[in-house]
Amino acid sequence: MTIVRSNALAAIPHGFFGSTAGDCGLGSGQEPALAAANRRAVADFILPAAPLATLYQIHSPTAVVVTEAVPDDQRARADAIVTATPGLVLGIVTADCAPVLLADVEAGVIAAAHAGWRGAVAGVTDQAIAAMLSLGARVERIVAAIGPCIARPSYEVDHAFAERLLTDDPGNDRFLSDGPHGQPHFDLEAYVVARLAAAGVQRIEALGLDTYALDDRFFSYRRATHRAEPTYGRQLSLIALP
Repeated sequence: MTIVRSNALAAIPHGFFGSTAGDCGLGSGQEPALAAANRRAVADFILPAAPLATLYQIHSPTAVVVTEAVPDDQRARADAIVTATPGLVLGIVTADCAPVLLADVEAGVIAAAHAGWRGAVAGVTDQAIAAMLSLGARVERIVAAIGPCIARPSYEVDHAFAERLLTDDPGNDRFLSDGPHGQPHFDLEAYVVARLAAAGVQRIEALGLDTYALDDRFFSYRRATHRAEPTYGRQLSLIALP
């Protein structure tokens, strides 16, 4: 099982997993028991036998604070999960969207955010940070890592999306470039870095791993779509307070 770890989060248990860990998605059409087994095995790599708290992800900016894991059918509909509870593993699934793990080690507060373009533009990382601050974190102490996600060369978007992004902030043009087929390309990872920095996070590590291009390491929704595959897997990213 391959795990990608961040130097910025070296002081705390965490990991970005890929396709070698198996499909960890509950909604990808596989047997629920297999998904549960994959998720349990991945969580045990981070904190053995610790409960795993996840979300029903909806591409929103919503962040929730949790103190315990709940059954899958009771998961909150949100895209960032935050805790100050030791012994709890937080997890989010992705398949091109950016997984963001955050921690204030001194305060004992952690978060995991699912930042697709919708959630990122709407402010999911901002809400995750706000929830962390409500638990006693301080923004200048928060460190963040952005895991494997679709990269600019692989991420063609339509002109309507580019126009919306520029309407939000003309400075967003730095995250767009002209693609080889006349369509703009979007740098999701750089955009998330900028949102974190604008919120006051001072140490941010972007791992620069393209889920679309690295087909032997990561699941990718867009790659599966381009190949007309019937479904696609989800990888899990985790962080925990020991």
